[in-house]
Amino acid sequence: MAHALIFDSGVGGLSVAAEIRRMLPLLRLSYIADDAFRPYGEKSEAALRARLPRLLSELCLMLDPDIVVIACNTASTTALPAIRDALSVPVVGVVPAIKPAAAKSRTKTIGVLGTPGTVRRKYVDELIHEFASDCHVILQGSVNLVDQAEAKLSGQAVNMDIIRGELSAMFSGRKGMDLDAVVLACTHFPLLREELKASVTQSVFWIDSGEAVAKRVKAVLSSLTDVTRLSPPQQDTAFLIGPNASPARAQAFAKFGFKRVVGLMPDKMPIGKI
Repeated sequence: MAHALIFDSGVGGLSVAAEIRRMLPLLRLSYIADDAFRPYGEKSEAALRARLPRLLSELCLMLDPDIVVIACNTASTTALPAIRDALSVPVVGVVPAIKPAAAKSRTKTIGVLGTPGTVRRKYVDELIHEFASDCHVILQGSVNLVDQAEAKLSGQAVNMDIIRGELSAMFSGRKGMDLDAVVLACTHFPLLREELKASVTQSVFWIDSGEAVAKRVKAVLSSLTDVTRLSPPQQDTAFLIGPNASPARAQAFAKFGFKRVVGLMPDKMPIGKI
């Protein structure tokens, strides 16, 4: 039975996990939430590159996946090459959906909404140059939206004033009025899709990379095994690094098919400290 490890700083990767489960319903999934080091969007590139390859190596030894999905834009745009070098299994990262956003935009004005750690990366600039050179691109970084997604998945009320406040700069001015496509360049943000839609008055395409990642996972696994003939999976498990395995959070993961939630304390990892 093929086994995928889905990794994110928190609950954001659940938006990717949902697309993978929809496309590959018999694939066994393990989910890692690195709550102990969240939010990634406020961490330096050096800190992420120092942590992630070693952490993923230990997790792969512990869980023995056939493929790893880095369901985090910040981690993917910062440390993906180093992670791939450290692991012996295929690694699929998340690429901000700038290409499809530029293709969909009728006004040729698009937004890229991610964490500060994603929108300031050189990699994003290169994607814009390659796929959206004919567009006016508005970059907006937000950590508060990550917090709101985490709160929502923990059963707390979303603060719509915060949502509107985080979007106000992006949609202000003449260019903001022309904005008709927004790249959700953080996997947390599709979890707030309805709240984001309700916070603006104009018609906007909200575009994420979840389906594209699921297609890539299917293609990679197809070269390793017949993904259409997988046996029924074992119980999918979410592993939360840090003291966050609360009943409310466990219930949130259960809604996405992860019926078993395990807390992993950094100083009590099965194969050593992280």
